[in-house]
Amino acid sequence: MIDTPYANLTPDLVLDAVAACGLWPDGRLLALNSYENRVWQVGIEDEAPVIAKFYRPGRWSDAAILEEHAFAQELAAAELPVVAPRIVGGRTLLHHGGYRYALWPRRGGRAPSLESATQLEWLGRLIARLHAVGAREPFAYRGALDRASMIERPMQAVLDSALLPGTQRERYRAAASRLDAAIAARLEAVGPVRRLRLHGDCHPGNLLWTDEGPHFVDLDDARMGPAVQDLWMLAHDEAAMQSLLDGYTSMRDFDYAELALVPALRAMRQLHHAGWIAARWHDPAFPAAFPFAAEAAWWEQHITDLHELADELA
Repeated sequence: MIDTPYANLTPDLVLDAVAACGLWPDGRLLALNSYENRVWQVGIEDEAPVIAKFYRPGRWSDAAILEEHAFAQELAAAELPVVAPRIVGGRTLLHHGGYRYALWPRRGGRAPSLESATQLEWLGRLIARLHAVGAREPFAYRGALDRASMIERPMQAVLDSALLPGTQRERYRAAASRLDAAIAARLEAVGPVRRLRLHGDCHPGNLLWTDEGPHFVDLDDARMGPAVQDLWMLAHDEAAMQSLLDGYTSMRDFDYAELALVPALRAMRQLHHAGWIAARWHDPAFPAAFPFAAEAAWWEQHITDLHELADELA
C-alpha cells in the first residue's frame, strides 16, 4: 500500500495531464470533494471546464476502471442521464506522470429533495432504468457487495491499525464478529437474490438535480449486488422507500424480499466505513477529514453501534 499516493500530484501535473489531451487549461483549478480519488475542476480556454479524476493507485485494476467507463457509456447510450467520461485519442483511461486519470464534462446541479414524493418517484423510475441496463450482463472485474469486501477486509484493516486502542481490540473483534454472524444469518434467511450491475453508492451526493431533472455522477463504486442497494440510501423512512418503489415498479419488477436486506446492507456499510478510514489513515486527507477516528471515545461508540446493529438484525 502506498502511504501517500498523491504526494506527487501537484497542480502543475494536473494541468499538464489535461493539456496532454489536446486541451488548453487556463490555470483555474478547483479541488472537488473526494477522498478516495483526487478530482479537480479545470478551466479550459474558450471552452467549458472539465472534471479530471486521478484514480487512487492500487485500488482498481485498469480492467475494472475500464468496466466503470464502459458501463457509464452504455447507460448514456440508453439515454439515461449519466455523466460518461470523455474519449481522448480513442481511450477513456489516460496516463500521465505515473497516475491514471480520466476526464468528464462538468455537469452541475443541486441535491434532490428527499422529502418530495414526486422527486422520489422520479428517482425510482430512473434507478429502474439504470438497473434494466445493469441486468444485461455482469461485471467481470469490479467484484460484488460481499463479506470479503464489506466485512472481512475492513475488519482486518481496523485490527491492523494503531487507531484502534489496544484496550478495545478484543471488544471490537467480538462486536464485529457478532455483527458478521448476524448479517450472514439475515442473508441466509432472505435466500438467493438476483445480482446486477449497480451504481453502488447511490446516496444524495451522487445525484444532482437540474431544471430538466436528476442525473447520476460518480460510478467509482459500481459493482454487482441486489437492486435494493441503489434504493435504501435515498429512503429516510418507510414512506420514502414506498415512493421510490412506486416509481421503480412502474418501470421494472422489484423483488420485495430484498427489503429485508436493508438492515444488513446498512450494517455492512457502517462496518466498512470504519475499516476504510483505518486503511487510508496514512493519506494526509484522512486525518484532516476524520479527526474523530483518532479518539478512543469514537471507537467505543463504534463498538456500541456494532452491537446495536447486531441486535436489530437478530
